[in-house]
Amino acid sequence: MTNPQIDAIAQTLLTARRNQIPADSTPFDGKLQNSAEALAVQDIVLAALAPQQTPISRHWKSGGPSRTGEILNTPLLDAGIWKSPAQAGAHPFNLRLIEIEIGFKTKHAVTPAEAVNMTQEQGHALIEAFTVTIEVVDSRWQQGNDTAALLKLADMQSHGVLVVGQWQPYGEQEARRDWSKQRCTVKIGEQMPLEFVGTHSMQDPRWVIPSWVRHATAGGQTLPAGAIVTTGSWSGVPAAQAGDLVVAQFDGIGSVSVQL
Repeated sequence: MTNPQIDAIAQTLLTARRNQIPADSTPFDGKLQNSAEALAVQDIVLAALAPQQTPISRHWKSGGPSRTGEILNTPLLDAGIWKSPAQAGAHPFNLRLIEIEIGFKTKHAVTPAEAVNMTQEQGHALIEAFTVTIEVVDSRWQQGNDTAALLKLADMQSHGVLVVGQWQPYGEQEARRDWSKQRCTVKIGEQMPLEFVGTHSMQDPRWVIPSWVRHATAGGQTLPAGAIVTTGSWSGVPAAQAGDLVVAQFDGIGSVSVQL
């Protein structure tokens, strides 16, 4: 990448994280030309924050607006993966937007050669287990969720932390699950519970798996067995506040909670 703004944006995001003060995104509006440049920012930030992580992350965020839209894939920090029931304590959030999602875990490693032409059926066969997750969406930009799309992508796709529920085996019965009828709920603090049925943007959360695996292995490294990916929100991004207890439940799968 030759765009000099890539490093400038990465350093701005790192400073915002270290000082726990969101940065103004305005000077960088229009400075990233495409998602590849935003992902290059991600790489710099991840390497600086977690140099001890394996060369290919074991935890990922994936999702997109539709089956025909661009699927975005972001490696996550191991330190930001929390087991349910989770307590945020003094963790510094600038935003507390809530996404309730399904996460999948892989049963075996995948090489770049195996990934390049992976079909949907092969992606489904890769699943060992699944669970309910809550992603707390956050931002290192002052503009928060109103930040320009590529700058949000550069900021690890606005990832805060991921709360992971109890893993459930993925067998033949689950392979036949009708996701269009899947019901889920989220309760945020004292707000009325929100209910959703079949609201995944791709009608089936497994749809992102081949794209995710190709992205993860594009650098020539093998995706390890036990890799985890979340697959996009069923609820939009309703807002929570400090002190709220957030509980998400998917019928027939499980529940997950975090005290903010």
